[in-house]
Amino acid sequence: MSRKNVVVVGHGMVAHRFVEALRARDEQATWSVTVLGEEADAAYDRVGLSSYIGSWDRKELALAGNDYAADDLVDLRVGVRAAGIDRSARTVTTEDGDVLPYDALVLATGSYPFVPPVPGHDLPGCFVYRTLDDLDGIRAAADRAKSSGRAGVVIGGGLLGLEAANALRLLGVTPHVVEYNDRLMPAQVDEGGGRVLDRLVTDLGLVTHTGVATEKIESGPDGLQVALSDGSVLDAGLVIFSAGVRPRDELARAAELDLGARGGVLTDRGCRSITDEAVYAIGECAAVEGTCYGLVAPGYSTAEVVADRLVGGTAEFPGADLSTKLKLLGVDVASFGDAHARTAGALEVVLSDAAKGTYAKLVVSDDAKILLGGILVGDASAYGTLRPLVGRELPGDPASLISPAGEKPGAGSLPDDAEVCSCNGVTKGAICGAIAEGACDIAQIKSCTGAGTTCGGCLPSVKQLLAQSGVQISKALCEHFEQSRAELFQIVQATGIRTFSALISQYGSGRGCDICKPVVASILASTDSDHILHRQQAGLQDTNDHFLANIQKNGTYSVVPRMPGGECTPEQLIVIGEVARDFGLYVKMTGGQRIDLFGARVEQLPQIWKRLVDAGMESGQAYGKSLRTVKSCVGSTWCRYGVQDSVAMAVALELRYRGLRSPHKLKMGVSGCARECAEARGKDVGVIATENGWNLYVCGNGGQSPKHAQLLAGGLDDETLVRYIDRFLMFYVRTADRLQRTAPWLDSLEGGLEHLKEVVCNDALGIADELEAAMAKHVGGYKDEWAGVLEDPEKLARFVSFVNAPEQPDPTVRFDDSGPRKVPVLVGMPGIGPGSGA
Repeated sequence: MSRKNVVVVGHGMVAHRFVEALRARDEQATWSVTVLGEEADAAYDRVGLSSYIGSWDRKELALAGNDYAADDLVDLRVGVRAAGIDRSARTVTTEDGDVLPYDALVLATGSYPFVPPVPGHDLPGCFVYRTLDDLDGIRAAADRAKSSGRAGVVIGGGLLGLEAANALRLLGVTPHVVEYNDRLMPAQVDEGGGRVLDRLVTDLGLVTHTGVATEKIESGPDGLQVALSDGSVLDAGLVIFSAGVRPRDELARAAELDLGARGGVLTDRGCRSITDEAVYAIGECAAVEGTCYGLVAPGYSTAEVVADRLVGGTAEFPGADLSTKLKLLGVDVASFGDAHARTAGALEVVLSDAAKGTYAKLVVSDDAKILLGGILVGDASAYGTLRPLVGRELPGDPASLISPAGEKPGAGSLPDDAEVCSCNGVTKGAICGAIAEGACDIAQIKSCTGAGTTCGGCLPSVKQLLAQSGVQISKALCEHFEQSRAELFQIVQATGIRTFSALISQYGSGRGCDICKPVVASILASTDSDHILHRQQAGLQDTNDHFLANIQKNGTYSVVPRMPGGECTPEQLIVIGEVARDFGLYVKMTGGQRIDLFGARVEQLPQIWKRLVDAGMESGQAYGKSLRTVKSCVGSTWCRYGVQDSVAMAVALELRYRGLRSPHKLKMGVSGCARECAEARGKDVGVIATENGWNLYVCGNGGQSPKHAQLLAGGLDDETLVRYIDRFLMFYVRTADRLQRTAPWLDSLEGGLEHLKEVVCNDALGIADELEAAMAKHVGGYKDEWAGVLEDPEKLARFVSFVNAPEQPDPTVRFDDSGPRKVPVLVGMPGIGPGSGA
């Protein structure tokens, strides 16, 4: 069988989706794929373009699998522009002169920013807001504007215009927004919503100019001067045009393909050109039956349609849901259905609260029974249940659905064919089907259905479906406590209870178990500085915490002294070597930049630790659900690439957070530059140095389900960095479930990363001072756990193999030294032991 070739021109989000969809469907490998990407970067998240600000790390926005490195049937060529199409020969010629034959051609050229032809639009200092390169240019111009005290002007007050204005604000430049229409976001909101939105963004530092046009831009002595139609002149350091987009159809036009009335490749519902059956168009450059769609969700739909067609399917474009829900400058805005009441006989139900800064409107049929559309500004929490009801009968009085006191319909009231996730076309029925087949949490629903994996706006509805599905998701910690771990934390904090017996007698039942006892022990340890082996708490600990060491497979223990930031003095290294020699311990370097000593018997632990403590070392707490290590590179003090002192920061963080008990182990990393030698983005807390300060990443982890940490904040000074980490850690300690690492905790957190940013960076819950005070209490009360044992005869007495013969070592502990390294011998195990070759 001869393999056919499809050439894809463009490599944005939609093109990437097409390649993934085709390769997933093409089970017989009948197609090879050649992708031409004009930009130097492979496909990245253009929807999240603004998140580039702060990290300035292009890898942050890269779409997963965008290089197709493991797929021999995909040839990706970045930085390569298509110069022409020969439809008769079925070839594409690149600017480099390569001629690529095709059996099918998929145009995914996207759109370009429209720049109004005002005089001066092409002066230096004028930009568009479209690509990573654009943002790099804006950043440099913003730095110059900031130094001269000049503002930034954004021409266009639509969705992208406000994104650009927020970018300027984040770059430290006062943004002025010029909008020709009488309100901001005229395509999404009406006059009433526009007034509320204007007031909200003005309070956040934007200066708005609505109902005016830009007449000309001229060079001034220190920048640019923007003249408006109302006679005013704005002194600007830079100007950003964000006045809409136009489909990029120049290749199609030159190839004499039919175009839509407003541009774009004219296609049928199968996204095939009406001119040439070998040519398809997807995304913003496709005029499906004459209409171009500028949102990612319909673009994804076109990609799926063409992928299906190429493997023999008959899929058709299902139409587009143009609903939008977004958070602009922290302000919720949502628009869905017939938001502007253009349907004949449509009625509008409006609730506007200027004092609270909220606006809600529902558009209903003339009998007020069918929902046609709506607008939400300031509070879009109802979007998840209202949008799927468009075109359906309302479950109640329209006014009650948007009134704060009204009864709100849940996602469970939706019909099965209602689309809950519009980005990926996932219906309520598909989600409920996944739940019925065993998907019982958000992460599993995402994996099974794709719901919530693009913008995340549907996740509240997904959570409602989980809660209403009949699947019993108990929040109980165990059979002895009906409360969750987070609720027990609040109880301990509020009541001051300091013993397990008091807690279970007042708020639980029975005597406790191996689940609840260690959890309560951890809560007690993270709310006070008592030693974990103090009186009743000693009996709550699991095996490792009980002896302040990790138990190994033959019943011996490992010893791990703390080495903050990976630092160790020569004298301490000598002591470690002498201890290993004198006690016959196996020595292993760890990935966390410290030394493990294996094979210590329980009665040897105090003797070993006395020598280590006398040498100035502390417990590394490798046994506890607490901070393990803060890994670092050598940073600016030694490395020629380093831009910050990563070692000093790593040491400071490890000394600050050592001993912090948490729902699961915590690992951190500090890299001195973007080369990332400390692998900080694989940690629960990752800190990466830039020339503008520290970038803070959170909720990454390795292990069985590795996750990259995500950017929480960028360009931080030392003080702000530590303050944000304090808040993040204490918020996690308070709210996570038992044995829940930070990555799944973030997945389960309602609102996800954006909510976490609001809590940590903007103090949205008003608890920042409380979280910082809790961390200060921990730091001030820290005491080394092994030093505490050595000072207390009562605690020392527990470190014996046999209570009745404390001097007698365990005779079952044996080792084999005959090979290249010392290994434990498991006496008494089937097939293992003396004579077994172990």
